[in-house]
Amino acid sequence: MSATLDANLLLFASDETSPFHERARGFLDDVARGPSIVYVFWPVVMAYLRIATHASIFRSPLPPDQAMANIGSLLAQRHVQSPGEQDRFWPVFHETAAAATV
Repeated sequence: MSATLDANLLLFASDETSPFHERARGFLDDVARGPSIVYVFWPVVMAYLRIATHASIFRSPLPPDQAMANIGSLLAQRHVQSPGEQDRFWPVFHETAAAATV
């Protein structure tokens, strides 16, 4: 079995004030443990980063480094795949984003 994550799930799992937080967090924790393949597409990652860190959109915005760390932890799992870009995409994006927020 495999799963594809969407931005809403990631946002609910990060937003402790959401009524969906516990369910989303539990599901994400289960999926992150594996072993089933999990797909996270880059538009989902970008939407999560944009919304989770935006004070006008996300009720309790995350600091950019925390949002990036959340994604990094997920992508570090061996069974999590991010189709569509080369393996170097995340490290290059992370480096570029970190330089932009300094």
